[in-house]
Amino acid sequence: MQTPLDLKLLTTFVRAAHSGTLSATAIQVGRTQSTVTMQIQRLEETLGQSLFHRSGSGVHLTGHGERFLGYAERILKLQDEALSAFSDQGLRGAITFGCPEDYLIAFFPALLKSFGTIYPDIEIKVVSAPTPDLHRLLHARQIDMALVSVADPTATDIARTEQLAWVGSKPTLELHDFGMGTHGPTTPIPLALAASNALDHKAACDAMDAAHMPYKISYASNSLAGLIAVARSGLAISVMMQKAVPTDLFILKSPLPPLPKLGLKVATGEGPKSPAINAFGDHIGKLLPFL
Repeated sequence: MQTPLDLKLLTTFVRAAHSGTLSATAIQVGRTQSTVTMQIQRLEETLGQSLFHRSGSGVHLTGHGERFLGYAERILKLQDEALSAFSDQGLRGAITFGCPEDYLIAFFPALLKSFGTIYPDIEIKVVSAPTPDLHRLLHARQIDMALVSVADPTATDIARTEQLAWVGSKPTLELHDFGMGTHGPTTPIPLALAASNALDHKAACDAMDAAHMPYKISYASNSLAGLIAVARSGLAISVMMQKAVPTDLFILKSPLPPLPKLGLKVATGEGPKSPAINAFGDHIGKLLPFL
């Protein structure tokens, strides 16, 4: 008699296939790396086939692993559908959700609390990263869905728009010690911005260039905490989502040029979506505009 497949082992296998590293898989499934290794070995013993090539850079599917991946994904999806259809306790499953740090701080507590009240048996793991990185993670199937920024706030499927704002330690630009003259800055204004591939970085530079206002990038980081710290020091002006501006910092306006709005959109990876993923996406779309 053949040994039945263990759904926990299938989950670990699918996560490892998508992430390409056992360390990332361990974080996603909430296990140690040694446990993940043992689970994959048990699955390979059950199947009698090697599923991964192992190297210093990670793991890669063998031919048998590529073939088995489709079966494993269908089995797990069918399990979610069956539990959703017949369980009195509602949806079950796990979601790996990606979100930029400022959106995570501003919106995720309310989204998670309200969703958890409705679906207490759905586990949500969170990955914080800038929008360009989230798109790569979605494409690599290392996350299931993400809340991402869109440069065009009028694009289709936008769940919400957010205003970008200049942020400083004092109420006006003139009060900062940046060398302001009667006709504007006499020296380049120091800016603390997200990394150069971020939409708010590009928006800030485009606005300053269009206004012919001199500036220099004094600090660049994808850490919102880092940008806030530099803004608090008074050494530079930062840019962030208006809703994420701490109460001890100030939103600056003229003579700084106006900044655009960004759109917020729920993005998912290719392939079939589990009922849990669909439910969380619908929940974000319904609640986010009112937060």
